[in-house]
Amino acid sequence: MSIKTQEEFPKITEEGLAALRERIGVKIGKTAEPWCYEATRDNIRHYAHGIGDDNPLWCDPDYAAKTKYGNVIAPPSFLFATNRIISGYVGGMPGVHAMWAGAEWHWHKPVARNTEIRTEAWLKDLIEHDTRFAGRTVQQIYHVNFYGDDGDLLAEADSWCFRTDRDIAREKGTKYSEVKAGPLRVYTQEELDSYYRYYEEETIRGAEPRYWDDVREGEELPTMVKGPMTVTGFIAYAQGWGGLYIRANKLAWQQASSHPGLGIKNRRGIPDCPERVHWEEEFAHKVGVPGAYDYGPERCSWLTHHLTNWMGDDGFLQKAKCQVRRHNPEGDVILINGTVSRKFVEGDKHFVEIAQRAENQDGELSAMGSAVVELPHRQ
Repeated sequence: MSIKTQEEFPKITEEGLAALRERIGVKIGKTAEPWCYEATRDNIRHYAHGIGDDNPLWCDPDYAAKTKYGNVIAPPSFLFATNRIISGYVGGMPGVHAMWAGAEWHWHKPVARNTEIRTEAWLKDLIEHDTRFAGRTVQQIYHVNFYGDDGDLLAEADSWCFRTDRDIAREKGTKYSEVKAGPLRVYTQEELDSYYRYYEEETIRGAEPRYWDDVREGEELPTMVKGPMTVTGFIAYAQGWGGLYIRANKLAWQQASSHPGLGIKNRRGIPDCPERVHWEEEFAHKVGVPGAYDYGPERCSWLTHHLTNWMGDDGFLQKAKCQVRRHNPEGDVILINGTVSRKFVEGDKHFVEIAQRAENQDGELSAMGSAVVELPHRQ
């Protein structure tokens, strides 16, 4: 005899999908205000520190003044903080859980200090999938353009979320069944020290140019570590990035009143935002994952951090794609590796293509990435 799933949350419906399809290609009007309108010194630094990046090009004006930029610039992934849509603020299915799953970026110019950023966005596509994690899911893809003070296009990006039925993911999902059933991982000091060693050895290329001429196809980038994951770390990212639905008191009430699907009651019967899956283990279990976990844009930003450390101040990250493959719950460690897969020239510009792979402490794939970096060329 089958056990009927206890339904707590709204489901994906044909009516909801049909209404959402009518939005494809239509520019989105007023939405939730971004966390950062401007790339101020503090906004840049807070975002960089939220991903554990202490590159002086973003954090130290005295250092940055001696570079070709003449001032601090923002790390490429900072633009996540300037638009809610790119970070996963998706609409059209109230109460249906959205899991951010990836982004593909194309940067045109660096983001200079004090640049005021304007964006435009639209729903690009809807794709249905049948997944092991939650059965029927809908991939919701958005496109966002980012403009600077002078109206120039700074960057453009696609990002996508998977909308899942929370009840099915919780009751029938198999992706994390072994993790949920397993014992709590407790690290020894020796294990911690083995990961901390990566932090001790982390190198920021900085002012020393990495010339295209010196790079070899097949060359490996140094391994970068993130973790072990803590809820404190997830909150540190939210401080710099802004989150999607984190509101307090009257503003929280206004949000839940305007968008009832966002006000999911907690164990005390108080409406609270779905974003608490990143710090509340009990709620994370309800959506089918083993515990509080990292943010998707955070993981994408780790991969770009890996690249900017390697390329140096004179490099320019032109393109990057990140595909999230699983959640990183509290306690996980992520090791990011990269390989130069191709060197090529377009006009007078010299590029390298890099393949990235991020795995957790057990060798399980956490994310896949690819990037194109422009490097200086010896005349």
